[in-house]
Amino acid sequence: MELLNIRNFVIISHIDHGKSTLADRFLELTKTIPKEKMRPQYLDSMDLEKEKGITIKMHPVRMHYTLKTIPYTLNLIDTPGHIDFSYEISRALACVEGAILLVDGTRGIQAQTLFNLAEAQKQNLKVIGVVNKIDLPQAQVSQTKRELAAILKVPEEEIFAISAKEGTNVSLLLNALIEKIPPPKISLSHSQPFKALIFDSRYDPFSGVIAYVRVFEGEIKRGEEIYLIAQTQKAQAKEVGFFTPELTPCQILKAGEIGYIKTGIKDPTKVRVGDTIIKISNFKSQMSNPEPLPGYQTPEPVVFLSLYPKNSGYFENLKTALEKLKLQDPSLEFQVESKSILGRGFRCGFLGSLHAEITIKRLKNEFAQELILTSPQVIFKILTKKGDAIFISSPSQWPLPFLIKEVQEPWAKIEIITPNSYFSQIFKLLKNFHCHLKETKSLTSQKSLLEAEAPLREIITGNFYDKLKSVSQGYASFSFQPIEYRKADLVKLDILIAKEVQPALAKIVPRDKAFSEGKKILKKLKEILPPQQFSLELQAAIGGKIIARETIRALRKDVTAPLYGGDVTRKMKLLEKQKKGKKKLKEKTKLSFPTEIFLELFKS
Repeated sequence: MELLNIRNFVIISHIDHGKSTLADRFLELTKTIPKEKMRPQYLDSMDLEKEKGITIKMHPVRMHYTLKTIPYTLNLIDTPGHIDFSYEISRALACVEGAILLVDGTRGIQAQTLFNLAEAQKQNLKVIGVVNKIDLPQAQVSQTKRELAAILKVPEEEIFAISAKEGTNVSLLLNALIEKIPPPKISLSHSQPFKALIFDSRYDPFSGVIAYVRVFEGEIKRGEEIYLIAQTQKAQAKEVGFFTPELTPCQILKAGEIGYIKTGIKDPTKVRVGDTIIKISNFKSQMSNPEPLPGYQTPEPVVFLSLYPKNSGYFENLKTALEKLKLQDPSLEFQVESKSILGRGFRCGFLGSLHAEITIKRLKNEFAQELILTSPQVIFKILTKKGDAIFISSPSQWPLPFLIKEVQEPWAKIEIITPNSYFSQIFKLLKNFHCHLKETKSLTSQKSLLEAEAPLREIITGNFYDKLKSVSQGYASFSFQPIEYRKADLVKLDILIAKEVQPALAKIVPRDKAFSEGKKILKKLKEILPPQQFSLELQAAIGGKIIARETIRALRKDVTAPLYGGDVTRKMKLLEKQKKGKKKLKEKTKLSFPTEIFLELFKS
């Protein structure tokens, strides 16, 4: 294959702007997928992607296309659009030379559009602007082309207008990307040592870890010995190949190509996305210090929650499932923790609430895990009176109040793009979420960019995204980026059942919301906890001080029912005896509740 005839590119856009539909048309035009096998969103192979109607994982595919009698090999990576999966996009951008920036003609420029463009420009990629959905009557094609031309700083004539659904002008776009996107810039020398970057991976029970790679130098054949630099792991290339989009074996992978290597490694922790693969034969004289390719900046989780198996005996199964899932999702972080009520589980870090939701659903659907979840938390910074700074991602790590000098929480910079007609509703929403509006910029005569700052806790755990969509009828979009820690008046809210602290139910909340939050939890507990033979006190406390209380009344047996007439003192004696018996029972009984009860609370 001629290096000059290779084109590596991605499709990037805001969520639901038509990336996967455009990929479908490319697959049809290049005859990569026969018509009888074609289905909508063909590259979205996960059941969860079909259910949600969004792309969750990047999907690579190799296509072949002839232009002016010259055959070309096109390596496409379809990427997610939601902000929670921006790490997927950054990994794809590092493997290509060009990008199609797709914008929905009915919605125009969105927040994630600007973020994706900035990431592509950091990689010095050739970006082609495209306006999609021109077949819809509400599409504002001319206006969107002007907006896109302005942010790309190109003439309006260079912006393509297409309908991915109908196929309008898609062939012109395909021809243009071949002409505009440069081929890989690599030396043609076959003696060059082999180097490939792992941009994704997955686990196969028969083949072990399958590494998805972009080959930057040299070539690799089946059977050759390989070495993963960061993990200091030796292996053998059991099979090499490319994506059609199914795994298709070939004899050799060369510089400039995108493909896969079956490593045969059975331990998922031994392969890391961002690592560099080399051939041992090329580096025998330099094995002490081989130079890796530039990898990826490790993403920082912004929201944490705990996952516990419903049955404590399935802890190892959950651990194995998380390790295999991390192969495909390197932004997932987890560590072991234990709680008296729930047993052993994992404290997991995510890039956002949708990322957490998708991960939990994948664990349930793909690995048959039945889980109990705790409430989500962000990372807090605590300055102690000893002068130490500690970072807290779980209420169980919260220090005693007299040890705390200052509590800080993460803040985020928010960018909201909205039609001007929704200004008043969005201003009210920002106020409700304690956001500080910094600047308002006019993008067009009908659309503006709002820049604000807000506590990350409010954005992540308060369903800000859903509420923004609701007040703007789906037309506003936002992106956020953590910026710094700021002082906050936060406390640990403890929940007590029968005067016994329940660590699994503790939360970190603002002091001024502690009473209302505590009352809400206690009322829910009162609904779901079964009554006992004695009264059950439910309490919310801050630092040992009770701030709210509910009581579950005792089950009562009418011990006076067998009595017929007689002195009232007989009834009083029986009632007093019952009262003493309940008191003694309460003192001796150690309460134990099934985990399903707490699952109901966490769901709420």
